[in-house]
Amino acid sequence: MHLEGPWLSTTGKKKGKKKFASAEAKRKAEQLEESWKELLKRQGLELEEKKRRRALTSESLSSTGYSLSIPSGRNTTDHIKSLNSGLGVATLSPSKIYTGDKVKGIATMHKSNAVPIFSDEQAVDIARMRR
Repeated sequence: MHLEGPWLSTTGKKKGKKKFASAEAKRKAEQLEESWKELLKRQGLELEEKKRRRALTSESLSSTGYSLSIPSGRNTTDHIKSLNSGLGVATLSPSKIYTGDKVKGIATMHKSNAVPIFSDEQAVDIARMRR
């Protein structure tokens, strides 16, 4: 997989200082922003002031009774104990080895594809095979 450019990233999306093409474009943008704020004031929607007032007058979490402690009914460490069977640690099982006589071996074909070989003829055929 290849690397993509920063336009697909979710980090670094902060907008920096606005750069205008000309002084006239800057003047127009400032006028537009000023007229927008004026319109919001006329409509009674002073957004920034409203947000600030709401943040300053809101109650803190501690005064509402919220705390980060575990409620008394949810603490399970007191009454649920873990089971200790005393048997110890599990051991590694012995590795599995083929002891039959049907499969003679394993050959590698295209792109590391392992193929079982059942006869000498198959082994010769796979050895002669080319890409």
